[in-house]
Amino acid sequence: MITQTEFSLRPFPRGIHLVTGAVLEKLPSLPSKGLLHLLIKHTSAALALNENADPDVRRDLNAIFDRLVPENAPFYLHTDEGPDDMPSHAKSVIVGSSLTLPVTGGRLNLGTWQGIYLCEFRDYGGPRRIVATVIRD
Repeated sequence: MITQTEFSLRPFPRGIHLVTGAVLEKLPSLPSKGLLHLLIKHTSAALALNENADPDVRRDLNAIFDRLVPENAPFYLHTDEGPDDMPSHAKSVIVGSSLTLPVTGGRLNLGTWQGIYLCEFRDYGGPRRIVATVIRD
C-alpha cells in the first residue's frame, strides 16, 4: 500500500537546517515496515541526511558549498534572479532533491546521529513544498 501527502516547510534563511521533527509532524502514521520517500519540489534547495548533533557540521557544510559554488562567477549565464540563484541550482544538483529512508517499527530507521536537513541555498527561498510517499509492507 502506498500513501502520499504534500506539505510545506516554513521559510528558512540560507543555510543547512535540521527539519526531522517538522517533517515527521506532517506525516501520517508510519508502518511497522516500509519506506519513506521525500521529494523537495524546488530547484534551489535540497534534502540531505547528515549529522544531527553538532551544529558546527551545518555551518561547515554551508561554508563548503559556498566555496564550491561561489556567487557572481563571471561564467554564469542564468543571473536574472540575483547572485544566489544560479549557485543555488548548482548546489541543489550536488546535494539532491530526494531521500529514501527505511521505516521500522513505525519510526524512521536512522543512525544515532542522523537527521533530515533542508539545505536552503537562497537568501529568501520562501516556504518549501515536500512530497512524502510512504510505502507500506
